[in-house]
Amino acid sequence: MKAFDLGGAILAVITVLSAIVWAFPLYWGIITTLKPEFQVVEPGFNPWPRTFTLEAYIHILTHTNIGLWYLNSLMTSLAVTVLVVLMGAGAGYAISQLDFPGRRILWFMILASFMVPIQALIVNHFVLMSQFKLINSWLGVILPQLIVPVVVIVYKQFFDSVPKEFREAAVMDSASEFRMLFKIFLPMNWGVTTALAIITFIGAWNAFLWPFLITTKEEMMNVTVGITQVHDAFGVQYARELAAAVLAGLPVAIVYLIFQRRVTQAIMLSAGVKG
Repeated sequence: MKAFDLGGAILAVITVLSAIVWAFPLYWGIITTLKPEFQVVEPGFNPWPRTFTLEAYIHILTHTNIGLWYLNSLMTSLAVTVLVVLMGAGAGYAISQLDFPGRRILWFMILASFMVPIQALIVNHFVLMSQFKLINSWLGVILPQLIVPVVVIVYKQFFDSVPKEFREAAVMDSASEFRMLFKIFLPMNWGVTTALAIITFIGAWNAFLWPFLITTKEEMMNVTVGITQVHDAFGVQYARELAAAVLAGLPVAIVYLIFQRRVTQAIMLSAGVKG
C-alpha cells in the first residue's frame, strides 16, 4: 500500500483554498451582473440570484460607447505590440550581434531600467506629451507604452544562443543586418516572439493609469478607461458597472484561454530575466 503523503495532501489543500480565494471574487462579480439592481443592494449574503436578468449587459451595449472603446483598445494594443516586438528584436539583435561604441553602456542602462518603476516616469511622460501637444491622441497613448526593457533583454539572451556559424555564413553571402535579423534570427525564435507579443498585447489592453491620464475625451478612451464613465443619475449601479468590467476583460480572457501555453512561457521568460 502506498504511504500517505502528508506534505502532498497539505499542498493540495493549500492549492484548493488559494484557488477558491482567487475565484470567488470573479464568481461574485459575474453573478452580480446577472441580478436586478434591487437584489444587488439588498442586505445579507445572496450567493445566487432569485431572478436572472441581462439588463446590465444590455444597458452597457446600448447606452455606452463600449464599441468605440473596444476599437480604441484594439488599435492601440496592436500598435504597441507590433512596435514593441520590432524595436525589442532590433535592439536585442544589435546588442547581441553588433560591435559599436557604447554597446556595453547601453546594455547596462537597459538592465538598470528595471530599478525604475514605470509610475515614477508618469509625470515626465505627461509633461513631454503635453509639450508635443499629444494629449488626447493615439500617439500620446502609444509612445510611452513602448518602453519595455524586458523584451530587449529576452531577445538578446536568445540571440546570444544562436550559433555563430549562421551569422558567418550569412556575412559570406553578403546578407544585410536586416536580412539576417528577419531571415535567420527571428525565424529561429518564433516561439519567443509569439509569447512576447501575446503578453505585450494583454498588458497594453489592460493598461489603465497612463490612458486614464492622457485621454480626457470619451471618444479617445480605451475600454479600461471608458468603463469608468458608466454611471447613472440615480447613483452607482453596481450590476451595470460590473457588467462593463466583465465585458472589458472578456477579450483578454479569450486570448489567454487560446494562447495560455504561450502566455505562461512569456511569464516564465520575464521572471527568469528579472530573477
